[in-house]
Amino acid sequence: MDTYLHISQILIAVLIVAVVLLQVRGVGSGLFGSAEGGFRTRRGMERTLFRFTILLGVLFVLLGILSFRYT
Repeated sequence: MDTYLHISQILIAVLIVAVVLLQVRGVGSGLFGSAEGGFRTRRGMERTLFRFTILLGVLFVLLGILSFRYT
């Protein structure tokens, strides 16, 4: 059981990195501080990626708690 928790936690961590990198748009936006100044809402795929990132983060934390409990 412990091995499955660690493997799933690694997979979710890789997915989080991939989804966060998919959210960064344009040259230099987000990562290096030259993001757009105006406020805008998330729509379509951007909203889906944002919610998926939150879900993966919650799953990652829950798996961390479970792996701490079973060690």
